[in-house]
Amino acid sequence: MTDTPTFVSHLECSMTGKTYPADTVQGLSEAGRPLLVRYDLDALAKAVTKEDIAKRTDGFYRYREFLPIRRDENVVSLGEVVTPLIPLPHTAKRLNATSIIVKDEGRLPTGSFKARGLALAVSMAKELGLTHLAMPTNGNAGAAMAAYATQAGIRSTVFCPADTPEVNVSEIELQGATVYRVNGLINDCGKIVGEGKGPVGWFDLSTLKEPYRIEGKKTMGLELAEQMGWQVPDIIFYPTGGGTGLIGMWKAFQELEAIGWLGQKKPRMVAVQATGCAPIVKAYEAGEEHAPLWQDAHTYAAGIRVPIAVGDFLILRAVRESGGFAIAVEDEAIAESLDEVGKQDGLLLCPEGAATMAAYKQALASGLVDRDERALLFNCATGLKYPLPKIDRALDRHQPIDYTQF
Repeated sequence: MTDTPTFVSHLECSMTGKTYPADTVQGLSEAGRPLLVRYDLDALAKAVTKEDIAKRTDGFYRYREFLPIRRDENVVSLGEVVTPLIPLPHTAKRLNATSIIVKDEGRLPTGSFKARGLALAVSMAKELGLTHLAMPTNGNAGAAMAAYATQAGIRSTVFCPADTPEVNVSEIELQGATVYRVNGLINDCGKIVGEGKGPVGWFDLSTLKEPYRIEGKKTMGLELAEQMGWQVPDIIFYPTGGGTGLIGMWKAFQELEAIGWLGQKKPRMVAVQATGCAPIVKAYEAGEEHAPLWQDAHTYAAGIRVPIAVGDFLILRAVRESGGFAIAVEDEAIAESLDEVGKQDGLLLCPEGAATMAAYKQALASGLVDRDERALLFNCATGLKYPLPKIDRALDRHQPIDYTQF
């Protein structure tokens, strides 16, 4: 098998800048902060062109030079696709907005954007010889890890809050992991994973506690730029729990600028949270660099119910460097937006994706975003994985039908 060249030079502590060797098993840095993968971007720029990538097949592995996998034999794939950009013309017209586009990540394997980060993390786990992976999850990340780990022949164990939707718990188990419900939130599940590293020997694949999920999520930014002709939207609304995707996209835009594929114009990044769990918003508004634990976290959009994020300062850094902002929306507004987009534009959002629409409407009303800005909203999972309204409307074919009702 011919390996695709990779240009990883080292790993770097996101807080202190201390470097660590690549190609070794790494979790957090000595400072307890996420490690970032760094590349020889000069060499990368000489090795691949936009035209080379345009000739490749679909899926985020088309960006292999931007990714850390050394050997093709370690690529773990479940048939990834380039996720579509879907305009919302009816919603835009109703809001008197020029352009609202949704990038629908629900088309990926396991039905969510978690496939990106976990495909890369599991591929690197395979490359580094890991045999047992564990993680906490609100649902979709656990499903993605289970599927990719099973494909790679790696054992996986998942812990989720007790109120995780049944469909998520079932799919995790059916895709090969052993899953446990925990009477707590995702940070409580994460504590179990962390404390089990010694006695069990599993590797902790929690959000930002290893270097490679960011690299997988980075492909959202690479893919988006290519889809838009190596341009970017004016503003991106992103549902933010652990924030890996927002951090990863900002990293992608910086790397593309460094190699000359993007100009200095980059999108404003907006971290979207729910009012019942908004630690990033609170820290942003207070001008802080870190977001303390959010007490009594609750929201209808469970995927963004993350009371504390290890990469809080990286999320806030991306938001501020981009000229963006952090915004919290009520659960009622999320549910309303989910209903509106489905019925007006035919796109079934997940609750977290609907949160970005609720945030866009709120930002529009308050003047934080202009009606002429090109807005990109992320729908992070298929709406079919979530509880749907029960419809009781029926007809009795044995009785006369009153056709005037139609």
